Formats: sequence, structure tokens, C-alpha cells
Amino acid sequence: MATFTDVAGSLLAGLRATSPAEAAAVLLGLAYVLLVVRRNRWCWVAGGASSLIIGVLSAQARLPMQAGLQLWYVAMAVYGWWQWSKEESGVIRVWPWRHHLLGIGLSLAIAALVARWLAAETQAAWPLLDAATTVLSLLATWLVARQVLENWLYWIVIDAVLAFLFAAQGLAFTALLFAVYLVIAFAGYRAWMLQRQRQESV
Repeated sequence: MATFTDVAGSLLAGLRATSPAEAAAVLLGLAYVLLVVRRNRWCWVAGGASSLIIGVLSAQARLPMQAGLQLWYVAMAVYGWWQWSKEESGVIRVWPWRHHLLGIGLSLAIAALVARWLAAETQAAWPLLDAATTVLSLLATWLVARQVLENWLYWIVIDAVLAFLFAAQGLAFTALLFAVYLVIAFAGYRAWMLQRQRQESV
């Protein structure tokens, strides 16, 4: 069984081996999330650039669904910029729970089908987790663009799983990024919830 020292040593070795491209993606990704918390539309520029880089890294790490997901993020960066530029974009929305149940149920059903295909037709390292986080991330990113409060709850779960996935594939710096994302997701949920409460009190 690996000790804490072994894990820490492996993480440090991975950080030392981080490529300039991965480091740039991490910094841009971090800027994206922090700007989302502040509801600044420039988040979509930083996020789109980060996604382009991570898409290439994911393909190289044999995470095909994550690579495809990054292309979706680039498209959503364009949509998010447009959506947040509209006058009514300042309103934080709340989805009914039945919408979440439907969205999650459909996402997991699609993920199960995709995972079967990945396992049979590709060399995907983690087909089920790769597929599930990918499909749920599609939904969560759309919720961010629509400024739906509960998007942060999706990201709390997704970021935790992705931190594990990238660490398992040797992308230590990217795994660390998703661990930071996890912390920011909690802060983002709190910040947006307070803003939503201020909207309702007006």
C-alpha cells in the first residue's frame, strides 16, 4: 500500500514534469473559474483558451471523452460570452428539482451507453468515469452560461472525480487544478446564492 510520502513524492515529481502548455492551461482555467464566481464575462475568453490546451493534453493521456468535452467548452465559451453580454444576463436563475432529476437521469443514461462503446472500441483508461463526467459537464457548462445557481453543485461532484482521473493518468498539475476548482465551486455556490438572495429582496 502506498504511503502518504509515496503519494506526495509522486505528486511533486509530476509537478516538476509539468509542461509549459499544461501550466498555461491551469493558470487560464483558474482565471476562468475565479471570473465566473465574480460573474465577469471575460471568464469565457480565459476558459476557451484553457480548454483548447487541455483538449490536446486529454487526447494524449487517452481520455477521449475529456478531449471531446474541451471542444464543447470552446463552443460554450462563445455562447457564454454572448449570453452574459445580454442585458438580462445579470439575473441568477434557479431550476426546479424535477428539471435536475431529468437532466441527471438522461445524462447518466447517455454516459452508460458511451462508456460501453469506449470500453469496446477504444483504449480509454476509465471509460465509465470519463463518460459520466463528460456528459454531466455538458449540462453543467450550459447551466453556467444560463447563470443557473445549482451549476456549482454539479461542479463540486465533477471536479472531485476529475481530480482523481487526471491524477491517476499522471497529469499531476491538472489534477491539482481540479482540486482547486473543487474549493472554488463551494465558494462560487455561496457567492451566487447570496447574490440570488439580494435579487429577491429588491
